[in-house]
Order: sequence, then C-alpha cells, then structure tokens
Amino acid sequence: MTSTRHEAHEAEIRQRIGRLVAGIQAKDHEGLERLYATDVVSFDVEPPLRHVGLASKMSNWKTVFTFFREVTYEVRDLTVTARDELAFGHCFGRLSGTLENGTATSGIWVRVTFCFQKIDGTWLIVHDQASVPFDIQTGRGVTDLEP
Repeated sequence: MTSTRHEAHEAEIRQRIGRLVAGIQAKDHEGLERLYATDVVSFDVEPPLRHVGLASKMSNWKTVFTFFREVTYEVRDLTVTARDELAFGHCFGRLSGTLENGTATSGIWVRVTFCFQKIDGTWLIVHDQASVPFDIQTGRGVTDLEP
C-alpha cells in the first residue's frame, strides 16, 4: 500500500512539472506562481547566488518572458522520488524559443533539481536549482553539452 501511495505522489509531482512546462511556454505568470511555496528558495543560473521568496522567483520568470516572444521549455530524463510530505526530482531542462528581436535560439541544457513539499494538501516547489557544469581550469560555464 505504501508503494502505491508513493507512486501516486510521484505521478502528482510529474503532473506539477508538466504544469510548470506548460506555464513557461504560455508565459502564464499566475499559473506558475501557484506552483511555488511563498518561501521558495531558488538557486537559479542568474545572479545572485540565491533567490528567496515567491516574488523573487516570479521576477526571474518575468525577466525570461521579456526576452522571449515565444518560449519553449523541454525536460529530459526526469527522475522523481516522493514520500508522504516531501519529494524531489532531477532532470535536464532547456529554455529555447524566439527572442523579442525575432532571433531563434536553441538555448542551453541545464541541470535542474526540484524539491516539493505537500502544503495544505498541495505539492509546491520549495526549492529549485538550475546549473551548468564549469571548466575547472578556466572557471567558465560549459554550455554546449547535451543529454
């Protein structure tokens, strides 16, 4: 019975990530906002090192939406582990699309980790992290890798 419950939780998390993808592609700020906890902590690819709180996270998405006329978000190799109140997942993600100036961009693949907590009966993202590997000799991010 526990295994079945965990599988159901994992399916719910996958659905939430699907809503995240759909929200990004639709530039649905309000829809995305409903996926995050108010005290979310985000280690995103852009400075600063840490973004704390829903307003800060939504500011990141607003920035993305001002750069893209049309945006696509792709998830690959999603792995989810969920228990009663906590869940985490990791995958590769790629943001791409058409920039406001009309230029098409294929984007870059990043490593993504999501942490969810069930709050008042709803799975919400309480932490996320997106990162790129770096070349230890140069200190520069490596952005041409593919899963």
